[in-house]
Amino acid sequence: MRRRKFNQVAVSSLTAFSIVPRSVLGGKGFTAPSDKLNIAAIGAGGKGEVNINNAYSDGKDNIVALCDVDDRMSVKMRKKFPQASYYKDYRQLLEKEHNDIDAVLISTPDHMHAIMAMACMESGKHVYVEKPLTHDIYEARMLTETATRLKIVTQMGNQGSSGDDTRLIQTWIQDGVIGEVKRVHVWTNRPVWPQGIPTPKGDHKIPKELAWDLWLGTAPKRKFNPIYVPANWRGWTEFGTGALGDMGCHFMDVPFMALKLGYPEAVECSVGSVYEGFFKEVFYTDSYPPSCKIHIQFPARDGMPPVEMIWYDGGIKPKRPEELQPDQQMADWDGGMIFEGTRAKLMAGLFGTNPTLLSKEKINIDDLPKSKMPLVEGGREGHQQQWAKACKAGYGAYTSSSFDISGPLTETVLMGNLAVRSYNYQEGKDGRNFPGRKKLLWDGQNMKITNFPMANQFVKRTYRKGW
Repeated sequence: MRRRKFNQVAVSSLTAFSIVPRSVLGGKGFTAPSDKLNIAAIGAGGKGEVNINNAYSDGKDNIVALCDVDDRMSVKMRKKFPQASYYKDYRQLLEKEHNDIDAVLISTPDHMHAIMAMACMESGKHVYVEKPLTHDIYEARMLTETATRLKIVTQMGNQGSSGDDTRLIQTWIQDGVIGEVKRVHVWTNRPVWPQGIPTPKGDHKIPKELAWDLWLGTAPKRKFNPIYVPANWRGWTEFGTGALGDMGCHFMDVPFMALKLGYPEAVECSVGSVYEGFFKEVFYTDSYPPSCKIHIQFPARDGMPPVEMIWYDGGIKPKRPEELQPDQQMADWDGGMIFEGTRAKLMAGLFGTNPTLLSKEKINIDDLPKSKMPLVEGGREGHQQQWAKACKAGYGAYTSSSFDISGPLTETVLMGNLAVRSYNYQEGKDGRNFPGRKKLLWDGQNMKITNFPMANQFVKRTYRKGW
């Protein structure tokens, strides 16, 4: 169930940032936005290209402005939308196109999500932000609160939240099909980029198409290295959020909603070791580890018992369920999830696809409940258009992953990274204060670890001067 209380939204709020005709605003002559949404896109290559195409949806809405710090990444979209203005600096886009845009797609490296989304919302623009919503826990909380305060229509880019299977799993879990759930295993085959490696050295020429300082944005200054772009930035702590940040919002979203999870109360982890010589272990704090296993604990809530969620990445997987047939695949190539219930287990793949009940007793499929949640037109592929339609309808219109849902989800995902990054810190050679050997206790309301203060440096980072 959604956490937003629709009946408490004042009538005036429904049109707080309603879409008005371009003729009134002196715009570029597009069809009235009551029929079409005027969209700007920050980040026009890779996942940005997918988001733009799905939001545009063969002309259902307008793409009026594009922004990318790397001209090489935006070539396809600039050719497809030659009428769209083009910028390298998102701040210039918001300043010059303010009267001509209604909503903004943000598909950039993780470290720039929050500052861009905040600027857009404060300009009264509805926002769609790629997953994870933010780089830091504090940023996720701020975006969630700002979206509610300013009555902005929002969506995070975890498209599985719009999938049919996600809704079916939610129904099965909440209807007690597998009994009480006290443990969930979630895993991914990521990273599929370098992690657990030292900071690259050397002086490389910056490509003429790339505005490197704008790419760095809020991150500390560092020399350009081709290893970072276009996608390997995910493995570096100052830019990305590792395998967990990349895939956690896809995989954890399903149990997060089905089990009605909120703030975790504790987290602990173990990480894959890296050696640069015989018995010479190293901790590269600039890069996420090659693998990790994270235990996140949630308290009892809404009639459900306490539950432990266990995350695995870097090739680590949970034990194969005994109920699986010898030739039966455990979820899918990208990873999967297994809910352990008191009556049965439930297994699914990425986005909750192909939900499968595992039980030693025969289950009559015809007796299982049908999904009780409204389906999204187009399912996962309709995720961006669902947001676009909600922007035209106004604040309060349903989106599958609005910030009041995806904000707390992102906080939970990033709690895992807090544990991972804290793992490298020792207060003595004897390692007695090594947090990898202790459970970190979390005060979710106040966003702080209560039993290892050093870990709190990873709740909120300091932006580079000028940002």
